[in-house]
Amino acid sequence: MRLQRTIKKRTAFDGIGLHTGRATRITLRPAPCDTGVVFVRTDRRTVIKAQLGSVVDTAFATTIGSNGTRIKTIEHLLSAFAGMGIDNVIVEVDGPEIPVLDGSSGQLVSVIRAAGIREQEKMRPYIRITSPVTLNDGHTEVTALPYEGRRITYSIHFKHPAFGAQRLSLDLDDDVFVKEIAPARTFGFLKNVEMLRANGLAKGGSLDNAVVIGDEGILNETGLRFDDEFVRHKILDLIGDLSLIGHPIQGHIIADRAGHSAHVRFLRKLLSSVDSWKLVTEETELSHACVAAYN
Repeated sequence: MRLQRTIKKRTAFDGIGLHTGRATRITLRPAPCDTGVVFVRTDRRTVIKAQLGSVVDTAFATTIGSNGTRIKTIEHLLSAFAGMGIDNVIVEVDGPEIPVLDGSSGQLVSVIRAAGIREQEKMRPYIRITSPVTLNDGHTEVTALPYEGRRITYSIHFKHPAFGAQRLSLDLDDDVFVKEIAPARTFGFLKNVEMLRANGLAKGGSLDNAVVIGDEGILNETGLRFDDEFVRHKILDLIGDLSLIGHPIQGHIIADRAGHSAHVRFLRKLLSSVDSWKLVTEETELSHACVAAYN
C-alpha cells in the first residue's frame, strides 16, 4: 500500500480529438485525497466522475457521460494517470473529446511530469483478487487471477499479411508503464476508415496520431516504435479502462481478443463477484499486521 497522489500544480495542453476532429483544451488541477479522477465539461458546466457507472459508450473508444453530456476517448489519459499513480485530479475539458496528441500516452506522461507529482496524507486502498473471475462471451475472454503484484497478459489476433498474433505479459510499475507501454500508439486499418467516418468517427485521425495499416503493411513512414506496438497499445487501453473501477487492482489480468466493451463488461462482472476480491484499506492492513504479531 502506498500514499495517494495528485499533481503539484495546474497544467494545460490542447489538441484535436481522434474521433470528433474538434480542438479541445485540457486543464489538469490538483485534487484532495479520495477525489479520484473527475472530469468537468467547462463548456457545459457538467461534472462527470471517471467511474464505471459513468460509461455510456465503448465503440472504438471509452466514453463517459452525464445528463446527455459526454466526453469521448478518455482511456489514454486515464492510462497515464493510472500508470504513473495519479489518484486524485480534476480534468477540465472545453469540448467533447480528450485530444489524441500522438495517439499514445507518451506526451501525457510528459504533461504529468511537468506538473509534478505530490504524495498526500492518506493511503491508497486497492482491490486484491482472491479467486479467479472470468468473462467469456465466446469471442473474447478476460480473466483476473490472484497474484502478488500487478500483471497484465494480453493477446490479439488479426488475419493480415503484416502481422497475425501478438502476445505480451509484463509486471506493471511506474517505470515499466513509462518505458514499455506509454509510447505505444493507437492503430487502425485503412480499409475501415471510410466506415468509421461514415459513422461520425475517426474525423481527426491521421498518420501523425495513429498507426495506419494498409493491405500490405504499415503506411507510417516512421514505422513502429515496438515490433509488437499493437498489443502494447491494447494494454495501454486496458490500464485506462481498468482504472474506472476506482482502485488499483492487485492481480493478474489476462485478456484475449478483447477491447473497450469487453474491458468494461469484465469490470462489471468483477464488481458483482464479491467473493473473488477484497478491498484492502489501511485499517485492514493494520488489522492483519496485529493478528500476525499476536500469533
